[in-house]
Amino acid sequence: MSWPLTIFLLVLGLALIIKGGDVFVDAAAWMAEKTGVPKLIVGATIVSIATTLPEMLISFMSAGQGKIDMGIGNAIGSVTVNIGLIMGIALICMPAVIKRKDYLLKTILMLGATTILVIFGFSGEIGLLPSILLLILFAIFMSDNIRHAKAATLAQKEARKVFEEAPQKDKNLADAVFIETADNEMELLLENEDAEDDIAADAGKFVRRELLINVLKFILGATAIVIGSDLLIDNGSLLATMLGVPERIIAVTLVAIGTSLPELVTTITAIAKKEHSLSVGNIIGANIIDLTVILPISSLIAGQALPVSSQLAAIDIPACLIVGCIAMLPTLITGKFNRWQGIVMLIFYIAYLLYTTGIISLGI
Repeated sequence: MSWPLTIFLLVLGLALIIKGGDVFVDAAAWMAEKTGVPKLIVGATIVSIATTLPEMLISFMSAGQGKIDMGIGNAIGSVTVNIGLIMGIALICMPAVIKRKDYLLKTILMLGATTILVIFGFSGEIGLLPSILLLILFAIFMSDNIRHAKAATLAQKEARKVFEEAPQKDKNLADAVFIETADNEMELLLENEDAEDDIAADAGKFVRRELLINVLKFILGATAIVIGSDLLIDNGSLLATMLGVPERIIAVTLVAIGTSLPELVTTITAIAKKEHSLSVGNIIGANIIDLTVILPISSLIAGQALPVSSQLAAIDIPACLIVGCIAMLPTLITGKFNRWQGIVMLIFYIAYLLYTTGIISLGI
């Protein structure tokens, strides 16, 4: 296969994953709500994993095909991209003062998960014990998400109650005056019932049409993700062969950057709207899911402990931990995300990228 065709198919696969993931999550969220799943659960679960869907599918399918370096490299590389590149840009453009308590648990979970991978990576494999530890961290993360969602929902209800109390008295008075003065009340009621029947019929048609649309979106989105993942894995491996480099390098660079595009888009949008917490919160949440879910499930799919190559153990996973520490530890100490952190993170990521691809050598 020619170079242009390989690159075209790789980019096509990436585009299918990103667009398919967006369509799939929208449809899944709609169906969850319509079947009675509380919105707070939808928001705390489906929305939380939305931007990590490309990384998940790539790693899961790589594990199923026995391409372990591709799967692990994509998961670890995506976290490094998210922090070093995307979060680095966010902090340079938008430094901010934060509440330490809002980030303490998430920092512990993210750095704790990375530390587990560093320790067990040097042992040569990600087996049962680290997988259990990572899934426990994921459970803590999701329960914290749901707790915060419940608190936010309760606060909204209280605010709405306060807002509606005063107008409600005037509304009741107006209804009472209307009832007392309307001579043709029964006639109006009958007319309203006919109108309500028409509205109900139209609403039923609308719901059925909306259901059909979302089922189709669900199927098409899932299909696009699977086809796109297969294209990306196959052509990523082929590109590595053409270039004469290990799959790991393609995974932690090209594939990782590609599958992190949803986080990049979200961050750019948040910067434009000056929504710092949305930008950083999305990145940290996506990283925790990448670190705590992808590798344990990949191990289950592979049916064995995941072998960790010496390069992943000595370079990629420690780099992920270092850039995470640069991003979070000074912030917990000072209570601020500083511009200098963003600059250091971006420089570190560029240096890591150059070293990983062999453009520069540190003599180690």
